[in-house]
Amino acid sequence: MALKVQSAKPVASAAPSVQRRVGRFANGRLEQVEDWIASEVPVALHYNGRPYAVMLATPADLDDFALGFSLSEAIIGVADELESVETRVRLEGIELDLRIPTQRAEAVATRQRNLVGGSSCGLCGTRQLEDVVRHPPSVGPGPRIDVEALHDALSALHAAQPLNSQTGATHAAAWANRAGELLCVREDVGRHNALDKLIGALACAHADPGQGFLVLTSRASYEMVQKAATLGMALVAAISAPTALAIHLAESTGVTLVGFARDATHVVYTHAHRLVMPRE
Repeated sequence: MALKVQSAKPVASAAPSVQRRVGRFANGRLEQVEDWIASEVPVALHYNGRPYAVMLATPADLDDFALGFSLSEAIIGVADELESVETRVRLEGIELDLRIPTQRAEAVATRQRNLVGGSSCGLCGTRQLEDVVRHPPSVGPGPRIDVEALHDALSALHAAQPLNSQTGATHAAAWANRAGELLCVREDVGRHNALDKLIGALACAHADPGQGFLVLTSRASYEMVQKAATLGMALVAAISAPTALAIHLAESTGVTLVGFARDATHVVYTHAHRLVMPRE
């Protein structure tokens, strides 16, 4: 069934950023100015009426978030299994009521989360060890990417983050084609949420995850590699460092993992064959 999205009327509390009056000190002077602040609100995900998780997120691109989270957490297998999403803005936060096939919903109930997931935490509230250390299948061959294309994508990423330019408080996850052109970017105060939003947007566009590469404005932790590998993304480049567990997962699933990717430099941790070095 095609995805059907029903959204409640947005209110001020559901804006991705808000203005606040602040005291700014610069050049030896203190002045009162209006500043833009990134929003961070509880977003509750319910599957077939049952609460599953509450994530602290930026209230933007929530339809993408609902689909991407469902796919990257292996709650559904394909995008069409998310039958509908209803968004409700409440005083306490936002509820996303997702409808999925009954069999999927019953499986979800056995691994329900019981804590709030912070914007910096993609695993908070997971009750079973097997849900935390979930091992996706190996990715496909993936593309071979010129190093210049990788750094072209990184160079373009800063200008493709309007919310971060406004607030200075959000991460981004971006998808680039083989030539290093950014095709899709999503932002959020949480790096995991930004990636889930990107995954959802790519699924809606029927993009092939094996024909491009992922760029992250964060460290490459285990769960970021896990989400990418679950979707078959074969090359992940992060501007900061990976963790040892992320490297282990990338090695075992065939993902090319790149860290410290910035200013025309990078470090390759796994499966370097997908990066094509410039000819001398």
